Parts: sequence; C-alpha cells; structure tokens
Amino acid sequence: MDAADTILGLSATGVEIMLVLFAIGRRVASVLVGILSDSHGHCSRVRRAAALFEKLGVEHVIHCGDVGGEGVFSELLGKPLTFVWGNTDLMDRRLFAYLEGVGLAIPESIPARVELDGKHFAVFHGHEGGFHHALGHLDVDYLCHGHTHMARDDRAHGKRIINPGALTRATPTTVATLDTSTDELTFHRIRD
Repeated sequence: MDAADTILGLSATGVEIMLVLFAIGRRVASVLVGILSDSHGHCSRVRRAAALFEKLGVEHVIHCGDVGGEGVFSELLGKPLTFVWGNTDLMDRRLFAYLEGVGLAIPESIPARVELDGKHFAVFHGHEGGFHHALGHLDVDYLCHGHTHMARDDRAHGKRIINPGALTRATPTTVATLDTSTDELTFHRIRD
C-alpha cells in the first residue's frame, strides 16, 4: 500500500478498530531547518550551534551571512548548507578554493533560494540594496536574513520573515530552528 491508501483493520472480535488515514497527495514528512547568522568567524559558538542542530535532527542549515571564514564553514560540514555573503565577509580565491574542495556551492545571486519540503526560502544578509523591496515583492514562504544581530519573527506580505539573531555582538546569542510541516519556529540561546 502507498500513502494514498486507507487502512481499516478489525480485530478477531470486531471490538478493536484501527484506522490509519494518509492524506492523499500530501507529504507527511517535514524538514527541520537550522538557521544562523552573523557568526563573524566565532567558530566555538558555531560548533555549539552545529552540535545543537545535530541533537535536534536538523536536516538543512541556512547561514544568513557574515560567516567569517573557512573555520565556520568547517564547523557546518556534514549537512546541506545554503548561505549568503554578509557585508563583512572577505571573499578571496583561497576561500573559494576551500568551498569548492569541500563541495559547498558559492552563492551566485542574491537572494539565495532553496526549496525544502515544498516550502520556498529566500536568504539575504539584510544589507543588500534590494532587501527591503524584496520583503513585499518576493513570492516565497520564508524570507531569512541577518545583519541586525536581533532575532525576528514577523509575518508580512504573505511570508514569514525570520532573523535567527546572531552568534556575536548580541545578547543573548541565538540561532533558530524551523519545522517546515508545523511552521514552528524556535529560537535557541547559544552560551559560551
């Protein structure tokens, strides 16, 4: 049987009835997304965030920029990663060679876009010239950004706008997780 089937089972006495329904044409799987930003090369906090993501079962990571270099990327290896550059990221040939060597795709456009569990994400850092225009005009489910170092969870123009906070120059330092099936967003404090 496949997920579109209805299963009805009766016990030998007919007293117990088990009914399991699967929604027709609907995915029941979800993706837990880990979202972070503004790590600015602070590898130990990124390591703690990555350990939290692993413990929670995060399947995809989004970094909203101001990554801070190769060490941060190294801490995030092992899960699919979507990221953008921030206004303080220094992009050079050595970093590009490292990213290519570990199989991470270099963002080619802003916003970076990814589809997870049928939900459409646009990822900005938040300093880009077209960022504020995109808030009202992009046709996505989620718009993720950083830059302000302040956690944000808003809904506007038919989309959810998420800033996970920051791993540096923020009190408290936070990351976020988003369950794509329940739309549940949780902010997590990352302590030193």
